[in-house]
Amino acid sequence: MFYTNFIYCVILFNMPQDVKKTTKMKSLEKKFKRDLEVIIPELVNEYGLSGAAKKLGLGESGKSTLSYWMLKLGIQFRKVALAPGEIIEIRRISD
Repeated sequence: MFYTNFIYCVILFNMPQDVKKTTKMKSLEKKFKRDLEVIIPELVNEYGLSGAAKKLGLGESGKSTLSYWMLKLGIQFRKVALAPGEIIEIRRISD
């Protein structure tokens, strides 16, 4: 569980079946030794969309590329605005 008192980006994961990954996607998975479905939510929550694209080395069109990958992989991006004194709780649903 993670709590915060500021505007936070929430990422929900809903993996579609039979996703065909590009060569670039596969090379990043090999580099990070983890699936993009795990890497992308962590990076976006930590650095934001632009920062995550930079960390992944996606170049000038990185933000749009990352947004497309998230759509393709079933990763949803939501922004939540919290009033002072409010908190957000993120829970992972177990299989």
